Amino acid sequence: MTEYELHDPEFSGTTTDEWSEPQLEDFETDDLGDVADHFLLSATGFPPANFTDLKLPVVDPSGQLNRNALQTAKSGGHGVGAVSDLDDDVQAETESLLDDLANDHFDDADFGGE
Repeated sequence: MTEYELHDPEFSGTTTDEWSEPQLEDFETDDLGDVADHFLLSATGFPPANFTDLKLPVVDPSGQLNRNALQTAKSGGHGVGAVSDLDDDVQAETESLLDDLANDHFDDADFGGE
């Protein structure tokens, strides 16, 4: 089983803009430590060894926490349930963090957990 590490993302604001999963070239830096701040999980810790170790992006490349990204991470086909080899405890912690981020930063969010 992969030992995923969970952490709080860093962001400077919020947005409800359309969402698509970012690629490394979408960021203005190739510093994986800075890029990792946009993601919730890493298979190799923070900073990650490789970009592909990062899972569940929720902050867009411009630094905005994206409500649609949170929704995708919560229940989408690329969400927490689709991360292979994810420990049950880490999955529960990740789902709780997703709920908290959405409910704390978006007035119209109803992600459960509260």
